[in-house]
Amino acid sequence: MTATEHRVLVHDGTFAVLAPSGDIAETPTATMPHGLFRSDARHLSRWELALDGAPPVVLVPQGAGDGDGCAVLTPRGTREAPPACTVFREQAVADGTLTELLRVVSNQGAAATVGLTLTADADFADQMELRAQHRTFTKPGAVHGSALRPGGVEFDYRRGADWHARTLVTADPAPLTVEGPDSADWADATGGGSATVRRLGWEVELPPHGTAELRLRVTALPHGTAPPAPPRAPGDDDPARVRSRLAAERHAFVTARPLPAARAGGPELARACEQGLADLAGLRVTVPGPDGAPVSVPGAGVPWFLTLFGRDSLLTSLFALPYRPESAEATLLALAATQAREEDRERIAEPGKIVHEVRHGELAAFGQVPYGRYYGSVDSTPLFLVLLGAYARQQGPAGTELVRRLEPQARAAVRWMFRWGGLDAFGYLAYRPHEGGLANQNWKDSPGAVCAADGTLPSGAVLVAEAQGYAYDALCATAALARDAWGDTAYAARLESAAAALRERFASDFWLPDRDFVPLALDETGRRLDALASDAGHLLWSGILGQQRGQAVGRRLMEPDFFSGWGIRTLAAGQAPYHPLSYHRGSVWPQDNALIALGLARYGLHEEVDRLAGGLLDAAARHGHRLPEVLAGYPRADHRAPVPYPHACSPQAWAAATPLALLTALEGGPARR
Repeated sequence: MTATEHRVLVHDGTFAVLAPSGDIAETPTATMPHGLFRSDARHLSRWELALDGAPPVVLVPQGAGDGDGCAVLTPRGTREAPPACTVFREQAVADGTLTELLRVVSNQGAAATVGLTLTADADFADQMELRAQHRTFTKPGAVHGSALRPGGVEFDYRRGADWHARTLVTADPAPLTVEGPDSADWADATGGGSATVRRLGWEVELPPHGTAELRLRVTALPHGTAPPAPPRAPGDDDPARVRSRLAAERHAFVTARPLPAARAGGPELARACEQGLADLAGLRVTVPGPDGAPVSVPGAGVPWFLTLFGRDSLLTSLFALPYRPESAEATLLALAATQAREEDRERIAEPGKIVHEVRHGELAAFGQVPYGRYYGSVDSTPLFLVLLGAYARQQGPAGTELVRRLEPQARAAVRWMFRWGGLDAFGYLAYRPHEGGLANQNWKDSPGAVCAADGTLPSGAVLVAEAQGYAYDALCATAALARDAWGDTAYAARLESAAAALRERFASDFWLPDRDFVPLALDETGRRLDALASDAGHLLWSGILGQQRGQAVGRRLMEPDFFSGWGIRTLAAGQAPYHPLSYHRGSVWPQDNALIALGLARYGLHEEVDRLAGGLLDAAARHGHRLPEVLAGYPRADHRAPVPYPHACSPQAWAAATPLALLTALEGGPARR
């Protein structure tokens, strides 16, 4: 599904994906399925408006994302017989609820009656079901239901005695009729056989050139949620008032000091920073910190990842750190709260490891997927330490309290890197493919993403290059914390020694002398997986490469087989596994490029930073100044606009934060130890 075929409304872990009309239509093959989603479940799978029995014509589509949330619709008409009425459809999402106002305006000088119906259903599909194209999940004891309630209808879903989710639809005025498959005159050409679908009907009386209004609320109530509270303030059932409140919150976040746009050297960067901050404001999700107090962290992205993700939340917070340090503090606290304390092979948890992702859906709760609290990430743990160190440097004395508070978690993370992560066993961080979970546990976590230049896959444990750079940076950062904040100079010296030894080993083992470049990974046999990949640029950011090699790698990444004109490809073109529409084997990821830009700045390659930032900002300008999760890898010469990747999340957190990282890189890079 392309960006023109849907609109996204998102707030604090709840989001709706809507058609331009404002409908939620059944789209079983869509890459971004329609629906109202909360806690990893689809709480509304149909929401289809009809006027006098037919879908309306869209004159003005529902506003995209944070824009105007009003669609303008009419019944079908002709030049000779123009539509008798117009419907202004306003929608907003906040606090787990979709609010809607239908304002029906008569276009004629005689009284009229308009038949208005809304067809609604809730399939309560788990997001993992919707995303798994070739996998089905059994659900013994599952029962879907729907029932009349005062002013509307309630949909519910039970799975035995252990799971109960609901969706409550209310309307003012209440519907005159509520029909379903058991009704005598029921007809539903697109219902797909659902037994719970309901059609709510009204006869709207319009005086000459008059107006009538219909207000609706759809409240998602995941398993374990308390009964819905009434609107928290007068007008909170008015979409315009809700949007105004959310816009004020977003404006406060975007315009807080320091103001990135004021430091940007040009309008394209300024607008991209503003859009990125606006997206980050909407993507925030509330999760518990170590003491149970709520904190607001970057959720990874819509539609598949609007939850706490270790790697994504950490890198997003790193990019935003010079401008919004509160995001880093919240992320560190949330990840400290979910840090593993014991071994659990089903979830790849080991003491001290930082979580990969946290899910709240049915499949995770019943153990059908391991992602309820999943630790399949080789890099979240060192990145936790990197962010903690960067936060300490950026905040100075003001950050000391948090650094001391998280000392036990930081030490546990270091222990994990040595005992469980692979530094003791292999000399490097390593992972093994997880059957039933992720085969690859670095940022390129799709199957086949870590490979050799001929496309062959690793054997046994996998030692990806960029994770070694993160480990080096983590050891250096934690050594500084131990020396400056914890007063443990002996521990600092041990970590500094370990970091120096890792850097020396890496220089010997992770180099392709015939190509003057870094291999993508080693496998357990010691084989160098010699694919030329963008991960090498992360090594500039972490500083593990010497100056000469770092500059050679940085310049190589800007050659045409890597640099598409919009950004650096995940895999250089011309290699056997390259594919411009592959998720990780030839596409362009903004966050990947952000790390590379910071690395180029660190190694003094400022002309390369300018060129790379220019390509990314040109791409953003052609997407309304919003960078998507990923772009196709086609060269700029092939098409004057960047080709979308068809399955990209948008908005997506680390892509939204990428312009902030570019600003930092263009200013010379972040302060270092």
